[in-house]
Amino acid sequence: MGIEWLRDLIICILGVVATAVLIFLAVLAYSLYRRMRSILDMVRAISRTVAQVVALVQGIRQGVATFSRFFGKRKGEKDG
Repeated sequence: MGIEWLRDLIICILGVVATAVLIFLAVLAYSLYRRMRSILDMVRAISRTVAQVVALVQGIRQGVATFSRFFGKRKGEKDG
């Protein structure tokens, strides 16, 4: 058993280990991608809901302002 055989063995072991590490990293990256995608989908849904609530509040506020303009006292008017 010469040094060449030991060198070839080390190269083969290194190739197997490197392949296993690359497969592990690919699975880890895919898992992280799926998690981030689900989080982004949740954020998108929440932001859509918040935008709808904000639009509703603005509409109510404008409605109240319109009614107060019609039925409220004008500047310079006196009671009675």
